[in-house]
Amino acid sequence: MGSKKSWRDVASATRPAQQGHSRRRGREAGKGAWPTLVIEAGVSQTLAQLRIGMRRWFSMSNHEVKIVLLAKLDGTTILLEKWEEERAVRPGATTTQHSLQHQEPVLRQAITITRDTTTDPISYHVTSGAFVLSFRLLFLRDPGPGEGDLAFGVRELEEYAEDVWAQV
Repeated sequence: MGSKKSWRDVASATRPAQQGHSRRRGREAGKGAWPTLVIEAGVSQTLAQLRIGMRRWFSMSNHEVKIVLLAKLDGTTILLEKWEEERAVRPGATTTQHSLQHQEPVLRQAITITRDTTTDPISYHVTSGAFVLSFRLLFLRDPGPGEGDLAFGVRELEEYAEDVWAQV
């Protein structure tokens, strides 16, 4: 899709999620007012704090956000997590309208990129291969001819890591 090197930080924004106010605004925003993909990144935040933010994005958007990517930089490691929601099924529960609409975030993919400063030039080790984003979840439609899931291979993830550490 020609996305190589185009996912760069050009600005950042912080949108505090105050429980009552943000939920109300999210529901008033109207269908289609939310992005389908959100990237929550942090250096000083803990992974637990980033995961709280992930849950808020799904909730505040009334589940219009379909994918939340977490990027946690910690020393010589970048952890990338891809979260999506799925309907929660509780064993033994009766089927009600509420239970059919209840969704829970699910970790779909986790990749660790490690920086090795003992090599010259500096090298990066990527676990788990390509990072894949669902076309259907991003664009809310089936892919057409020549379209498909977005896959960021090991080389692209190494380039991403190199860009991240150049900024730090």
